[in-house]
Amino acid sequence: MDADIPDARPAATGRVWLITGASSGFGRSIAEAALAAGDTVVATARRPEALDALIAAHPDRAVALQLDVTDTARIADVVADTVLWYGRIDVVVNNAGLGLIGAVEETTDRELRDLMDLHFFAPAALVRAVLPHMRRQGSGAVVQMSSMGGRLSFAGVGAYSASKFALEGLSEALAAEVAPHGIKVLIVEPGSFRTGFAGGGALRHTTAIPAYEETVGPVRTQLPGSDGKQEGDPDRAAAAILGALAADTTPLRLPLGGDATDAVLASLDASRAETVAWEKVSRSTGFDD
Repeated sequence: MDADIPDARPAATGRVWLITGASSGFGRSIAEAALAAGDTVVATARRPEALDALIAAHPDRAVALQLDVTDTARIADVVADTVLWYGRIDVVVNNAGLGLIGAVEETTDRELRDLMDLHFFAPAALVRAVLPHMRRQGSGAVVQMSSMGGRLSFAGVGAYSASKFALEGLSEALAAEVAPHGIKVLIVEPGSFRTGFAGGGALRHTTAIPAYEETVGPVRTQLPGSDGKQEGDPDRAAAAILGALAADTTPLRLPLGGDATDAVLASLDASRAETVAWEKVSRSTGFDD
């Protein structure tokens, strides 16, 4: 338990949200939207002082906790504290993340494992920690912040997409498992949004191999160059997420942004066309008897 947070807190108002990576970007926008809706938010970040203004604006309904999501022991403490204070967790948002640009050959084991720890193993650990509480209360929602790169991939983002593909595969199975317990799963697939993801310390680069300059080089230049110019509004994304959770039928996957929507639809069309083109070969592989 956090020594600097009192055991007794005001009774929760509305739903209780537990949000990772809440100091900026989507996490911050989701926290603000939940608070604007009258809910209670436990906002976590590696540097919780970045949440001071948010907490000061909502001292009775918001609390900041330090959390590096790759510290699974700390995850258990944060979940336990939240349940101790408020008695429940209604929505958990796995948002913490970062990007990596580089060809597959350029990506080291360490870089790949670090991404998998952050985007796959950490969300899995948090989900496992909150599910017993959600099952006990017979309700809840898990929001997995993926990416359009969790549905399709392209040169230069193989490691990032691999971690998001893994998260989506886990979440699809999870949705079927927890639905009988009244728990929803929402996979969010944003495109290009003005979150700071493309700038600062959130976007890393592999050590470049000249052979991949033609395919990966443009991504190294264009993605950081888009910072602050993206069309997507994270506040509108947050509103869309709250709306999807409130819907009678919450989608399993929710692409956000025109670019993500176009890319996902094009990928689905191409996948179907390829499967149909090779359907005869695919069906020819069984025993004749």
